[in-house]
Amino acid sequence: MNLIESKLPKVGTTIFTTMGKLAYQYDAVNLSQGFPNFNADSKLLKLVQEAISEGYNQYAPMQGIYSLREIISEKIENLYGHSYNPENEITITASATQGIFTAISTFVKPNDEVIIFKPAYDCYEPAITLCGGVIVPIQLLDADFKIDWENFKAAITPKTKMVIINTPHNPTGTILSEQDMLKLQYILEDTNIILLSDEVYEHLVFDGKTHESAAKFQGLASRSILCASFGKTFHVTGWKMGYCAAPKELMLEFRKVHQYVVFCVNHPVQHGVAQYLKNPKNYIGLNTFYQQKRDYFLNAIQNSRFKISPCTGTYFQILDYSSITDENDISFAERLIKEYKIASIPISVFNLDNQDNKQLRFCFAKTEETLDKAAEILNRI
Repeated sequence: MNLIESKLPKVGTTIFTTMGKLAYQYDAVNLSQGFPNFNADSKLLKLVQEAISEGYNQYAPMQGIYSLREIISEKIENLYGHSYNPENEITITASATQGIFTAISTFVKPNDEVIIFKPAYDCYEPAITLCGGVIVPIQLLDADFKIDWENFKAAITPKTKMVIINTPHNPTGTILSEQDMLKLQYILEDTNIILLSDEVYEHLVFDGKTHESAAKFQGLASRSILCASFGKTFHVTGWKMGYCAAPKELMLEFRKVHQYVVFCVNHPVQHGVAQYLKNPKNYIGLNTFYQQKRDYFLNAIQNSRFKISPCTGTYFQILDYSSITDENDISFAERLIKEYKIASIPISVFNLDNQDNKQLRFCFAKTEETLDKAAEILNRI
């Protein structure tokens, strides 16, 4: 009997799982998956441990504990100038990925069109497909990964329900500028299109540049669902905790789905994070922390044969290997693991039609010891 008709027939094992497994198999220096290999602040760990000891071990409120939503509201207003009501406009999620999935599930109906920009993080498209939506991909341009705004405007139809943006951008390490956001706001002005803004790397912007949150632009904030991640911000990706912020009309619908996806999120961690967020220094200085890591890594490989254009955000660095080999990026990434013992992520898997620009993504959220090992290998290639 054939009882299964896959709802995701084209979806296989993610590139992160594939490269991670190979890295483990060949004992390679793993700069593929995006997670730090150092621990979180001991103060944060202690706060969570205290919350566990104090008995916050049963269900949390569905929308998240109020003290955490309140401090998030204050944080967003201080950083971006937009006020979200913690009562009905902020929800704590089991990671940004869950928030993104829930947002798509809430608003995308069969045959609704969703515009995404490629290369795109790989959780967007399966969620759209599961909802019966139609993916409308737009390839970012050139080595700078810029948006062609005329192309974007032309892609909008009466069926367009949602646009998904990601800034700072994974996997490219680029950011959207204020001019980009103003153009987006202008194009969407007379539409009913919902904007899903993936901002999980909001605190990782370098070289004096600024994160342009959708919350900073009233015309975008009024139609946006913001998704953020404590896991990325505080080096605790395994905690899988984030939040979404949106106008109350959107959040009301979001919570209808959220309550049946996870209902609520890890209770003691919420209390620990709520206390930790009270000191803005715990997140304001992250750009300096990670820029130092970026610069350390790039300085260590400056004499390699890879072409380097320093990232402006996230903790990912794209390296161009076109002067080294004509191999496709997946084959080259696999060979680097097997022959050189270093793991990365090929970019073509995120591109429109798997466009291969001879680029690999390396995660520099690692200790200096790990980055030194990686640099020694990359310099030999």
